Amino acid sequence: MIGQSLYINSIASVNPPVEPDYKKLIPNATVRRRMSRIVRMGVAAGLQCLAEGKDVHPDAILTATGLGCLADTEKFMNTLLDHDESLLAPTAFIQSTFNTIGAQIALLTDNHCYNNTFVHRGFSLESALLDAALLLCDGEARNVLVGAVDELLPTLSILLERLGYLKQVKPGEGAAFFLLSNQPADTSYVILQDIKMINGSLSPKEIEEQVHVLLSENQVEQPILIRPEEFKSYCGEYPTAMSFGLWYACKRLRETGETRHILLCNSFLDNHSFILLKGR
Repeated sequence: MIGQSLYINSIASVNPPVEPDYKKLIPNATVRRRMSRIVRMGVAAGLQCLAEGKDVHPDAILTATGLGCLADTEKFMNTLLDHDESLLAPTAFIQSTFNTIGAQIALLTDNHCYNNTFVHRGFSLESALLDAALLLCDGEARNVLVGAVDELLPTLSILLERLGYLKQVKPGEGAAFFLLSNQPADTSYVILQDIKMINGSLSPKEIEEQVHVLLSENQVEQPILIRPEEFKSYCGEYPTAMSFGLWYACKRLRETGETRHILLCNSFLDNHSFILLKGR
């Protein structure tokens, strides 16, 4: 369990096919041109989140991704093959690293604080949220920017289809960021109450049992339950689709003004995660 209630002060999401005008969010044309699509998506979502939070200077920036910058990785590997491992431009390799998005946000906001990236398949976002919780509950940070991003490539779609992962759900991609605090603010409208992760091949009954345990530990009865099929019908399936689900749940609480609990559930391969929220 999280040691104390954490407050979500602002949210932002970038999900194709509707994307923002990147020129307004990243005005430097040279910097913007050097960014790959996934980096633009992640940086834009992060900057939007900070702007909505009244330009709070976060004490930490945590990013999460399941597969990282695939387009740049593919580009670098193809160049490697085409040129027999010689005369390689370093740009694609540098931008293919997993921490590129967090680093770009830090550079653009002149942030020199703790900056970390989590790459843990279906638990990437949840791991970043737990790290944020540790920082906030221990008093090492007051505001933490947390986000997740993954992209979809034609090559990835082909591989996933061959592996049989796309039989019941369409592939997807997206970026979402959240500003968390250990103290309530005027912009706080959602409380992050608990996070739980379970790995293994679980039956629907076993998942329901884990849900019951989580709710009992938090003394919560009859929350609003948001299952994967509800939010993945909009964003599709990808390792950090839970980030869109979290944005979806927070947006619902903000727009309706509900103060009830929401339990957000997700399963990606054999990674099962649950996030308990409460409106305020």
